[in-house]
Amino acid sequence: MPDPARSATLRDAVGLGAAVGLYGVAFGAAAVGAGLDVWQAGVLSALMFTGASQFALVGVLGAGGGPFAALGSALLLGTRNTIYGVRLVPLLAPRGALRRAGAAHWVIDETTAMAVAAPDRELGRLAFWVTGATIYLGWNATTLVGAVSAAALGETAQAALDSVVPAAFLALLWPRLRRSAAEPGAQRRVALGGAVIALVLTPFVPAGVQVVLAVVAVGLAGRPRRAAAGAA
Repeated sequence: MPDPARSATLRDAVGLGAAVGLYGVAFGAAAVGAGLDVWQAGVLSALMFTGASQFALVGVLGAGGGPFAALGSALLLGTRNTIYGVRLVPLLAPRGALRRAGAAHWVIDETTAMAVAAPDRELGRLAFWVTGATIYLGWNATTLVGAVSAAALGETAQAALDSVVPAAFLALLWPRLRRSAAEPGAQRRVALGGAVIALVLTPFVPAGVQVVLAVVAVGLAGRPRRAAAGAA
């Protein structure tokens, strides 16, 4: 008989991975717009595989910055993955050099969130690996789609591709904001807070930084309520 918790974990991991993987389209188009070749965009997605850092790198290059400034921005944003890795080591406990390398490469915001949110250690491992695999395959495939399309069709294609990704992400997010969702009020506050922070910071920070800083919304708007006053 199917395990409902396992089925739910797989469904959420694949659903999130598929939606996030679509962002590779925007990165591929942005990379070509910044002057990179299609193959260079593909290599970046395969080897760097951390969206905020990738967008920061091509953002600096597109603005006329040098390669060292671009790499510095990417590394700065990537440092948070080290913190995630420290948190995940006890949960994943990967054995063998190859498995450890694979786990380290897939430590990103989404895989960490899915693993930590799982109800137990076994499901946390499942969520991490399934989310990582889904995002990695989708991100790399759509990076090539975005890069090839932007190279062939120019700025018009890039604008069109940029509009597809937010629409897809909104479609994934919307069911979680309905009244029937668990704790809809808190989820709406988190979503609204994150959106406001990202929009306010966008004109002032390098590409990708506003997304990282938007997690402050979780602390500002999504704190769990204290147990009923005085549940003493």
